[in-house]
Amino acid sequence: MNQQNKYSPTWTEIIQPKRSLFDLRLKDVWNYKDLLFMFVKRDFVANYKQTILGPLWFIIQPVLTTLMFTVVFGNFAKISTDGQPKILFYMAGVTIWNYFSDSFNRTSSVFTANASIFGKVYFPRLIVPLSIIVSGLIKFSIQFALFIGTLTYFLFKSNISVHPNIYVLLTPLLLLLMAGLALGAGMIISSMTTKYRDFTYLVTFGVTLLMYATPVIYPIAFLPIKYKSIVMANPLSGIVETFRYAWLGSGTFSWQLLGYSSCFVIILLILGIVIFNKVEKNFMDTV
Repeated sequence: MNQQNKYSPTWTEIIQPKRSLFDLRLKDVWNYKDLLFMFVKRDFVANYKQTILGPLWFIIQPVLTTLMFTVVFGNFAKISTDGQPKILFYMAGVTIWNYFSDSFNRTSSVFTANASIFGKVYFPRLIVPLSIIVSGLIKFSIQFALFIGTLTYFLFKSNISVHPNIYVLLTPLLLLLMAGLALGAGMIISSMTTKYRDFTYLVTFGVTLLMYATPVIYPIAFLPIKYKSIVMANPLSGIVETFRYAWLGSGTFSWQLLGYSSCFVIILLILGIVIFNKVEKNFMDTV
């Protein structure tokens, strides 16, 4: 009997058919952290494996977008840039916005894009959307370095009033809020697309509309009073404006606005994880 107990297996995973809705099993996510980093590597390599320019697209994309915004909205439409150089103003908005939009777009298709993997082997499903958020940080880091380089160039021009300030220390918090917002909203949309594929087609269009409802191409101060309250109700607005205010020294900064964005992100993230946790139990029957 003792010999039998000595060599009896010790189970590391117990898969149960039913569990509480709020049993998020976050400990399992930590136990599978190696798989998380493997997915991050996969995302980075797969996206640019068969491209000629490879990771250079991380730089080309924001540069082309910034130039287009400068010509269309800055020169033709004459939209105010709050006294800042047009290129620097738009690049600040594009840098922080790209991280959200890319993370949200990819997270919103987690179930449909990974159905073949989910149907074959068990692992915490939350690993996949988390890996998308983490891999997006690589792209953000490169684009952020480009933004810092551009900012440094303008700082040496004496006739330009660019004033980075102490609020640059909030950058990690702003990035965390963007990640939480993209993760929470993406998981909700991904859960809904398992039954309603219409959301797949609405995501790209919806993100474009959302950008125009976010002060990416204009400062909040530029807006008429009747539209300002609508834009400020967008939780992304406080994040983008704080980022621009911190690094350029102009724009709208409010602890109240940033606090509102933070509360919204926390609620949305919890809701997204709970819905994702519920749908992942039986999504293979509908996907």
